[in-house]
Amino acid sequence: MISAPLTTLPLVDDYHQLLLDGTPMIDVRAPIEFATGSLPNAVNLPLMSDDERHQVGICYKELGQQAAIELGHQLVQGDVKAQRIEAWQSFMADNPNAVLYCARGGLRSQLSQEWLAEAGIQCPKVTGGYKSLRGFLFNYLNDYCQQDHPLNKDRNPEKFIILSGMTGTGKTDIMLQLETGIDLEGAANHKGSSFGRPLNGQPAQIDVENRIALDLLKIEKNHSGKTVILEDESRNIGARHLPPCLADLMAQSPIVVIELPLEERIDRLWQEYVIERYHNTLAYHGDRGEEEFAQYLVDSLLRVKKRLGGKRTQEILALMESAIAIQHTDDFASHRQWLNALTVDYYDPMYSYQLGKKQERVLFRGDRAEIMEWLELEA
Repeated sequence: MISAPLTTLPLVDDYHQLLLDGTPMIDVRAPIEFATGSLPNAVNLPLMSDDERHQVGICYKELGQQAAIELGHQLVQGDVKAQRIEAWQSFMADNPNAVLYCARGGLRSQLSQEWLAEAGIQCPKVTGGYKSLRGFLFNYLNDYCQQDHPLNKDRNPEKFIILSGMTGTGKTDIMLQLETGIDLEGAANHKGSSFGRPLNGQPAQIDVENRIALDLLKIEKNHSGKTVILEDESRNIGARHLPPCLADLMAQSPIVVIELPLEERIDRLWQEYVIERYHNTLAYHGDRGEEEFAQYLVDSLLRVKKRLGGKRTQEILALMESAIAIQHTDDFASHRQWLNALTVDYYDPMYSYQLGKKQERVLFRGDRAEIMEWLELEA
């Protein structure tokens, strides 16, 4: 029997506060649903597996809701049911303020809540489920980016400042030091360039949007009236894209430009794309690490072959392959040669062209220290 009547089991619908507080959440949807879109503070502890959900879905279409409910109970009973409840209990023990939800706040979250109550744990259920939480973030982001929206009357009209600079200037490092910086590349788990793809893949598109909206929500709460700092990104970051409303507003926002000598930029790129990537690749792939690292470098270069040109690509590839061959005898130093060539022949001309179309929006130029000082005073 349920330890408390169904009507007394707690519900929660303050999506704004749940998200701002970083409330731990149990997502009881099937893994396939979680993979297509989730929330930063949620853990997937499903009521049903993907296969169980599939079977119940077919039953629902063919025989109706009651038959589907009965099949669900048949599939999730005995040891399987006990394991699901134990997983929820374990999470609740570590996160006593957690809430739970399913797709729309319906039968799955209701049943999960009842089973937990039978085990002596009352866990609030999110009214409307994931759909309502996602809808709240989606609407917030769109409203935020509309200059004429009523919510924006008390907000800083200069909502964003775009932090720009040639490849290797360390834009992300600077932005992360700022209280109002949002790491778009971090949200997309991609560094933005052809060499920026991650070892472990990118999150779902909806996850990217949810994280950006949540970051904006937190900045507005903790730093009301302050300008948000965003790194200069194209609309696409790897295989993910910026929300259109955000990209449109960024395209109109003022810009500050970091300027650093080429040598300093090559040092940064060498450290990030060679040294750090090499060690991370070995840690991730184990015995295949050496081969995977070499393949990553070659594949990344070939991704820009069309713009770089076939002849220059082959020349830089020869430098790269030579560096790979001797990297353990010269402490990876030879990698600087192809990095220098690629930066001078590809990244710098591309950046100069793109910035040339935005000159009227540039507010300030300076080195890293000057940019930091300007942003702290003006933003």
